[in-house]
Amino acid sequence: MAENTTMHLDVVSAEKELFSGTISAVFAPAQMGDVGIYPRHTPLVTGLRPGELKIEVEGEEDQYLYVSGGILEVQPGVVTVLSDTAIRAEDLDEAKALEAKQRAEEALKDQQGDFDAAKAQAELVRAAEQLRMIERMRKIRK
Repeated sequence: MAENTTMHLDVVSAEKELFSGTISAVFAPAQMGDVGIYPRHTPLVTGLRPGELKIEVEGEEDQYLYVSGGILEVQPGVVTVLSDTAIRAEDLDEAKALEAKQRAEEALKDQQGDFDAAKAQAELVRAAEQLRMIERMRKIRK
């Protein structure tokens, strides 16, 4: 019996399907730390935090997506990532991320009216992760 060296991955956001295909590995920002999923991985369901999803496709360049959080499910031969927001790395907008980071930092500093600290903190984390991913992509692509 030949050992499975690939698995199927679906990455779906609230807006659209961003990836569907055969892969050799996927690396994701799980709630309790980054995880690497390879073929024949034990079944798993875990929450995701904002961060980078790295997809390895045999014979092709690695693909990178930003996920805002969500759920990762591993079943025999199939991995599914469900995220409210998922963006291809090359589609991340640095100016928007910087603006969102600045807005969140100002909201945390001012804390007036019906201030929602958890919402502002979550926005700050999302913006910071997007900026970190943009910077990593610059280094990878050099």
